Amino acid sequence: MQNKKVIIWDLDNTLYVETDEFKDMLDEATALALVKDLGLKMDVQTAKAMVKESYKEYRNGGEIFIKEYGIDPKALFEAYHERKPVDVIEPYDGLLNRLEKLPYEQYVFTTSSHNAAERILKRIGLYEFFKDKFYSVEDFGVYKKNENADVYEKVCQTINHNPKECIFVDDSYSNLEFAKEIGMTTVRIYYNNNSAKDKTYIDSAYKGINSFIDALLANGENALH
Repeated sequence: MQNKKVIIWDLDNTLYVETDEFKDMLDEATALALVKDLGLKMDVQTAKAMVKESYKEYRNGGEIFIKEYGIDPKALFEAYHERKPVDVIEPYDGLLNRLEKLPYEQYVFTTSSHNAAERILKRIGLYEFFKDKFYSVEDFGVYKKNENADVYEKVCQTINHNPKECIFVDDSYSNLEFAKEIGMTTVRIYYNNNSAKDKTYIDSAYKGINSFIDALLANGENALH
């Protein structure tokens, strides 16, 4: 695990924290997109309950509607991100200063739309730092990270780095499996208990982004145990 040159950060729930209240707002945004924008014949509260069920089963709030109701993934992706409540996100204090201290090239790769990612980065004070260095799944013609390794290969090709030079950081363990498959070093950020201790494709896990940055600054690549 030596000679790492790049950190690729997830955005949502990694470079800022999704509180329980915010997650509930995201579920409601998904439900509203389904019912109000895409014409799903269901009341919003029922749809919202199904979004929560879908996330538990598929780690994706819209997947059950795609599979069982024939909702178009692209249409849902776009409608949801138009409703995403970016303006209530609370940024980490001092995160920009800490990222600037890390001796790595840094990028963002997110399941948020490109437009939403730009709005979020501006909201949390990181837009100028990541300007022209952030990518959405939609930039590569997909709408999720956890289907296959192809999108990770494309990200590495786009930034012109070998996967073995890259550290990929995400809060969702299901997004780390394919990153590891192509040779990236994988780091999971968690907030309560580390529920993915048994996942062999995760190289390291840290409680919150600041603990990971602390370890990198103190121990360098030894933090990637």
